[in-house]
Amino acid sequence: MKRFALAFLLLAASALPVAAQEYYDVDVNLPTYPDMQPIPDSPVYYAPAVDSNYFYYDGQYWDYYNDGWYSSPWYNGPWTLCDPVYVPTYVLWVPIGYYHHQPGYWRGWASNKPPHWGQHWGHDWQVRHNQVYAGRSGGQAPARAPLPNYQRQYTAHNYPRGPQQQMQIHNQNFHYQPREAISQQHYQARAGVPAGQPFQRAAPGGDHRAVGSQGGGRENR
Repeated sequence: MKRFALAFLLLAASALPVAAQEYYDVDVNLPTYPDMQPIPDSPVYYAPAVDSNYFYYDGQYWDYYNDGWYSSPWYNGPWTLCDPVYVPTYVLWVPIGYYHHQPGYWRGWASNKPPHWGQHWGHDWQVRHNQVYAGRSGGQAPARAPLPNYQRQYTAHNYPRGPQQQMQIHNQNFHYQPREAISQQHYQARAGVPAGQPFQRAAPGGDHRAVGSQGGGRENR
């Protein structure tokens, strides 16, 4: 589906790892809040009935469309394009079988393993991503973030499209604090918080796993 630029924020693109100055519609056009189901042994949810590569992790919906990753705190966007270096590792670890639209170059890859992102995006991407999420291997996955069920009351008829209005409603109804730095920065961009200033809703720290640190994660290299 054609993507439309919807809004612009007065933030320098270089200040955030997301394209914070632009919002898009992607291939997601939902009439109501979708049914989200947890992926086994993962902190990520997926939407079985949504005809898209659609996930939820750490307070953000993620959609993989046309070889780009888009994120939004609201289930139907508008969406922010994210540099793939900063897409959370747990999102990238989702097995291929949970993607409804799989690119042709994935043909022959195991459906119970993640896509081979390192093979596709190259060694430089792998190194940069692992610098961002580097360090620990093994360990227990974090608890799944709660779903923002307050969004169920918003359908195609009353859905708030403006990012500022969305964040006002979100902050009034949802008190989860993102653990990932990228999720925190998405919230900053939506709320109009200048880059470099602390985002008080966000908890310190985050998940710092490298892509290749998952059991079987070497499929991504």
